[in-house]
Amino acid sequence: MSQNTFIHLRFLLFVTLFLTGAAGCGDKEPDPDKHKPTPYQIQVPRFFPTLLNIPSDNPMTVEGIELGRYLFYDGRLSGRTHADSLMSCGSCHRQSRNFEPGIDHPVFQGGMTFGLSGAPTPHAPLPLVNLVWNPNGYLWNGLIREDNPDVSRRRLEDLVWMGVVAPHEMSGDTNRTKTLIQNTPGYPELFLKAFGSSTVTMENISKAIAQFVRTLISANSRFDKYMRGELQLTQQELNGFILFTTEEGADCFHCHGSSGNPLFTTNLFYNNGKDTEFNDPRDRYAITGIETDKGAYKATTLRNIALGGPYMHDGRYETLDEVIDFYSHNLKMSPYVNPLMHHIANNGVQLTPVEKAELKAFILSLQDDEFLANPDFSPPAIFPDGSTYGQVSGRFGNLR
Repeated sequence: MSQNTFIHLRFLLFVTLFLTGAAGCGDKEPDPDKHKPTPYQIQVPRFFPTLLNIPSDNPMTVEGIELGRYLFYDGRLSGRTHADSLMSCGSCHRQSRNFEPGIDHPVFQGGMTFGLSGAPTPHAPLPLVNLVWNPNGYLWNGLIREDNPDVSRRRLEDLVWMGVVAPHEMSGDTNRTKTLIQNTPGYPELFLKAFGSSTVTMENISKAIAQFVRTLISANSRFDKYMRGELQLTQQELNGFILFTTEEGADCFHCHGSSGNPLFTTNLFYNNGKDTEFNDPRDRYAITGIETDKGAYKATTLRNIALGGPYMHDGRYETLDEVIDFYSHNLKMSPYVNPLMHHIANNGVQLTPVEKAELKAFILSLQDDEFLANPDFSPPAIFPDGSTYGQVSGRFGNLR
């Protein structure tokens, strides 16, 4: 064999091997685990329900929660970049105020919010606390619920896109929000890690924020520690606990749960005797059409409630003392008062000043200071594109 022939054969062999290898690479399936997010398991606190409201199409993941925390506090969620037009979930839901605005909100005076359009929010914002255990619908009237015939309003996730477009909230446009987040450096990579695609969609924005909100669990108050045998409540707190859990006392437990219900809400809806006329187009009756639901609203959780004023769906009471006085002396009879309001004929439970102080002491024992300062729930210092929290929160900056 001549040297030229040998060189030619070696060349043909090289080409054959190269083409075979190239073909093999082209046929290779992509690695399915390359962008597979890390599952996240919620640790259910002692005595809490084990059934969690997590939809099958949005499982909890480490990457999804991380992305959701950024988006929850990023004012560009409004689809805008001007400082006065930035608004996020965290603009109204402040961690230090139990993820409500709080009576001392520097922008929303008295804790009653309004949207970027200037339109007032119909009802006082509710706390975003322990919602992973809520199976009975979100908002004061339960509009967002699993059995809603409107398929776009069945999940916690749906509150996100609704908040973006509602005139009394961000007053924005979901397409504008998607485009802005898509074009913000760092976010496409986080969406890829969380959902397997770097394309930003409103669905995945909503899913990420919902995942983060489901981690907002408050379960380490003085009362929780008492139930776990870690400390003893004061005699005043214990007296208040007895008042809370007895019909002849303050009679709170029917709607807000006893020691057997650590959520301190049934997540159900009640007409609690606030009014005698009912014309709110957003009460529970507006959802169910059931006559007895007129003037009915969600019984909110009492966890960290002292920080959550103003109180009631319309924010009519500024302080917890006013609320206790209402249930003691100022209930109003109507055909729609819930049957569980056992003291309605006497206009209330008629607590004495000492009993009011005892009940308040017990309610204050439900405050979870660790939750209210947990850094995992706080605004990130730096966002995916290198912006600071102050830069992406605009006029709502420094709200904690």
